[in-house]
Amino acid sequence: MSCASGFLHLSVSGSASSRWLGAALWGALLLPSLLFAQQRIHLNPVIAKLAAGETVYGLSTQDLSLAYARQVARAPADFVYVDMEHGPMDFAALQTFLLAMGDKEALLRKGNAQPNVALFARFAPRPEDSEWVVKQALDLGLYGVLFNSVDTPEQAAFAVSTMRYPQLRDSRYKEPRGVRGWSPTNAAWAWGLTLDDYVRRADLWPLNPDGDLLAVMMIESVEGLRNLDAIAATPGVGALFPGAGGDLSRSLGVPAGSPELEQAMQDILAACRRHDVACAISANSGEDVARRVREGWRIVRTTVQAADAGRALLAE
Repeated sequence: MSCASGFLHLSVSGSASSRWLGAALWGALLLPSLLFAQQRIHLNPVIAKLAAGETVYGLSTQDLSLAYARQVARAPADFVYVDMEHGPMDFAALQTFLLAMGDKEALLRKGNAQPNVALFARFAPRPEDSEWVVKQALDLGLYGVLFNSVDTPEQAAFAVSTMRYPQLRDSRYKEPRGVRGWSPTNAAWAWGLTLDDYVRRADLWPLNPDGDLLAVMMIESVEGLRNLDAIAATPGVGALFPGAGGDLSRSLGVPAGSPELEQAMQDILAACRRHDVACAISANSGEDVARRVREGWRIVRTTVQAADAGRALLAE
């Protein structure tokens, strides 16, 4: 390598040049097939599994370190959600965490841009106050949002609207109307897509069968229980989730582990089944994971150890 007259000159041997040319030609031949494969799949691995009728396993965390981002990106899980309802709402750290989860080696092996583990988050504002926080989260490139304390179908409908762009006139899925502000550049980069392809995919599943965003409604109160059917029937809702049941038990006025709380969990599951909506639950042991999956819960928030033990009991 030499520098003369303000120009940088690179000396490349014939063999190195041949290798570079061969790699470039191989990439040119491979790229169309990768793009074609990418067009046929959901980039959100949670949605891909739910659409295929499979059970989804996930983790929760408040650890936004780079070390944990690398660890969780290769965990035997389908998603991790960052709990910013009970932890600091730090969007700069969330963005760094998301980018650090980008496992390029895994993507090259898969031949498409679908991550093994999707990043979701849960925030402090209630649904009616969440438009700004959802806008920032999705613009970073998150794949889903958990809305806490959803008590009414009106709150669910507004939560849905915050995750949708206003639709074009020729859209097949114009309603419910979206209010998400237009700034897709960073999210498209994070997803590894062109702007047009990101916008096509950045819609709610199952409302839009091609969507790769998931809206999860947390049922945490007696009022939410009364409105279960109306919330589950709200277009754009992707899943219901009572969390660990702490807030719900307090609203019911009973301790954790009480029969009344378990009945509430079963009522939530029944509503999900009536409206063909995925139902999520927390489970802390392998036995609990296996029991909940057998009951019909399709999304299980747990730990790696409990998920592995539960899968073994289920012979998955």
